[in-house]
Amino acid sequence: MFSHIMVGANDVEASKKFYDATLGAIGVPAGNADDKGRIFYFTNSGIFAITKPINGEEATPANGGTIGFAVASPEQANAWHAAGLAAGGTTCEDAPGVRDMGVAGKLYLAYLRDPAGNKLCALHRSA
Repeated sequence: MFSHIMVGANDVEASKKFYDATLGAIGVPAGNADDKGRIFYFTNSGIFAITKPINGEEATPANGGTIGFAVASPEQANAWHAAGLAAGGTTCEDAPGVRDMGVAGKLYLAYLRDPAGNKLCALHRSA
């Protein structure tokens, strides 16, 4: 459904360090910079990118927004979470674990905020 997601960052290098660690924990290769200093992470299912806002204003996180990354297992979600904390992220929401989402079923969720304040989630759908 999605072709790409791009988030703003005031410190692109700090964000690259964070995303290289968290996305690396779930099997995504390190990001690559283009000639404008934007960082891109390419996968078979889409592109994730980091950039300074092109309008020259400060990057701010979306209030109420969350970016979710699909992971293969609860262990991979935990590795993603640990890598993010070690690379400058902060935990948010409840501790990683199973949540009963009613009609969505049981999901294993782990939440972090990246160095720019964007809210992220690693999600594993239980069978």
